[in-house]
Amino acid sequence: MRIFHPIRFRLQGLVRDDSGATLVELAIVLPVFLLLFFGLIDFGRMGAEYVMADKATQLAARLAVVRPAACVGVPNANLRGTVPINTVPPRFGAACSAGATICANPGTITCTGNIANPTVAEIWAATSALMPTTATPANLRFSYTYDPKLGFLGGPYVPIVTVEIQNMNFQFATPLSGLAALAGAGSAPTPGPTLPFPPMSVSLPAEDLAQGTNG
Repeated sequence: MRIFHPIRFRLQGLVRDDSGATLVELAIVLPVFLLLFFGLIDFGRMGAEYVMADKATQLAARLAVVRPAACVGVPNANLRGTVPINTVPPRFGAACSAGATICANPGTITCTGNIANPTVAEIWAATSALMPTTATPANLRFSYTYDPKLGFLGGPYVPIVTVEIQNMNFQFATPLSGLAALAGAGSAPTPGPTLPFPPMSVSLPAEDLAQGTNG
């Protein structure tokens, strides 16, 4: 008759017992699954915000070209350029492209969106719903660039108007860095990380900048 030693019998039972293996496997797989799941959600949000911000930029540029300048110092009309000595000044109505000194070149005038400016306020009211929740009027940048092909001496100043989004970050809603740390990617989780928003801009020729009115 064979007699089993109690201690040996219990040790053999522990070796064969795998009832906790499922919990161990779950603890390993769950953080990775959550990382992928929440990553899909947040990157989907980022893609949607990018598309909406791109549409907002297009709308902002379309409004900017038919409204008074959002920047201080943009001229209303094409002024006469520097006339060489003993040279007959060009007549008003001459195309700016006819010579380098026909019209004065104010260069590029750039500014950050200021809600106190009526044009910026109107543009922000029309586009803010499409912008990321963290955006402000200061994230809009306006540039007015002289182009001699778009005007004539004495006529309305018609620059190239560029509206761009700047200094904006995408805010993750889910703690991806914390989940990554649980999955073994780091040891210092920081919930809600940010990612620089891709730059975007739209340029259009002005349509006489409404000659100082919002009509």
